[in-house]
Amino acid sequence: MAALGWLTPRRRSATARSVLAGEASAEAARKTALADELLDGTDFPGTAEAERAAEAEPQEPAEPEFPVAGDDLAAAFFDLDNTVMQGAAIFHFGRGLYKREFFRRRELARFAWQQAWFRLAGVEDPEHMQDARDSALSIVKGHKVSELMSIGEEIYDEYMAVRIWPGTRALAQAHLDAGQKVWLVTAAPVETATIIARRLGLTGALGTVAESVDGVYTGRLVGEPLHGPAKAEAVRALAAAEGLDLARCAAYSDSHNDIPMLSLVGHPYAINPDTKLRKHARSNDWRLRDYRTGRKAVKIGVPAAAGVGAIAGGTAAAIALHRRRK
Repeated sequence: MAALGWLTPRRRSATARSVLAGEASAEAARKTALADELLDGTDFPGTAEAERAAEAEPQEPAEPEFPVAGDDLAAAFFDLDNTVMQGAAIFHFGRGLYKREFFRRRELARFAWQQAWFRLAGVEDPEHMQDARDSALSIVKGHKVSELMSIGEEIYDEYMAVRIWPGTRALAQAHLDAGQKVWLVTAAPVETATIIARRLGLTGALGTVAESVDGVYTGRLVGEPLHGPAKAEAVRALAAAEGLDLARCAAYSDSHNDIPMLSLVGHPYAINPDTKLRKHARSNDWRLRDYRTGRKAVKIGVPAAAGVGAIAGGTAAAIALHRRRK
């Protein structure tokens, strides 16, 4: 597994590839946000619904004087998978692509297995995430960016909207209400992340940038996936471009892989944290929030039989879906 060494969960410093990935993501995010502003406030699908839902949901008790209203040097950065949304966006996206016959049942079974493992473990495993990204890149190669964006809107409605954590959504809304920009920061494709950000009424998204030529995916990445230190580089690049003071910014994540990003800001939050992040947050006096119920995903120590059952169930569901479509 030497080829996956750069994705292992140990702390590592930024490399030239992670800096490139971060800068490319920041540039893409700013271009998209600027384009949105030029639409003169036109609502994207679901934005109004998200605002109404946020108003109807119970709000988290606000921290004293935080977020600070009117502080235009502050912003908030939210990890996506298991922080804002249950599960991994790339797996839900893969499920939607299968439904549209972008790939075969064998590949869907692999997505189902990856998602089952992710839900049971409750943490990001570099090997599984890398395998999923490689699968996604091979699937989208040769397709138009505009085509995948259009499909992504449909997939959000089908599989992602119901998986948004209300508690985290309320935290994001608190920053918006204070007049601050709110960005998603994720290893998911930047196009997918941008759709989710728009539908939630957020400012924009930093995500993994897939190379495209003349609007068509080449099957290659710009730099590396936006993971670990690359996320921190993206936040740093965006903050510099936007004129933000990171000491006044906030960041939210569930994963210890995001400690580099969380350590950049003055207000780090551990949301639905994995074991390593919970321990780190407590030792550094970071704030914690856990929106999972008593029936939350089983931890890593789950009996093997339960894991096999979940995988079998996911695969069976995939096969049943395939048969219904015949």
